[in-house]
Amino acid sequence: MSTTGKIQNAAVQGGQKLAARHPLQRLDSPSRGASALLHTLGCCSFTYSFWYLFHFPNLISEAWGWHLQFLTTCGLALATLTYALALFSDLTLSPALYRLKNLLSLTSAPLECCITILYWTIKAIDPRLLQHPDLPDLALLPDLSFHLNPALLLTADLLFFSPPWTLSAAPAIGVSGAIAVAYWFWVEACFAHNGFYPYPLFGQLDTVGRAVLFAGAAAIMAVSTLALKKVYEIVNGKMDSKGSASGVEDVKKE
Repeated sequence: MSTTGKIQNAAVQGGQKLAARHPLQRLDSPSRGASALLHTLGCCSFTYSFWYLFHFPNLISEAWGWHLQFLTTCGLALATLTYALALFSDLTLSPALYRLKNLLSLTSAPLECCITILYWTIKAIDPRLLQHPDLPDLALLPDLSFHLNPALLLTADLLFFSPPWTLSAAPAIGVSGAIAVAYWFWVEACFAHNGFYPYPLFGQLDTVGRAVLFAGAAAIMAVSTLALKKVYEIVNGKMDSKGSASGVEDVKKE
């Protein structure tokens, strides 16, 4: 192939690569570069969290529902699945896995933000509301791996390696409400088998109080969805009425 042909071929490949990436997406993904690095680090963090659960058993480990009684662990499982799909899409350069990752991220990212907000807020008020008296205190590293890292990692994936969300307020409220109701039913099923709630706070509230708590959690998750969408626009810009990217650095337009 002549030099001119090679240049033309490279230009075509470069154009296809840019076309495959949303104009607002800051960095290439799926890719075996920075995207794969972030998703590898995330998978390592999530794996450590589950390793901790298996290697430091407690009364919850033997209870019906295992540690999945905790909203934290449910969110962690979804975050792990999201990042595993992201990493596999990076390694295989699979658009299908990448799209599936983005779909899961619509739920996992705001859910983890909600968990982080609720956990650290309630813990600042009274840690005994979150931790059964027979459970040992979490050291700082596992505490962060459970209750901070997932939100940070999923937010980083959204801001730098994902296309913008198109989810509006109504679907965000619907998804958040459905998750809150599903988790409430799950917690009550665990209580029916174990005779105690995973979070002492639940036991201190009556049915109405728990309904208000879960409704509040659903609202926080819905607001987190819209807040993440807004932060994405601040960081990466947004599409104008003509379908062109606006508020984005010139380097992203090239």
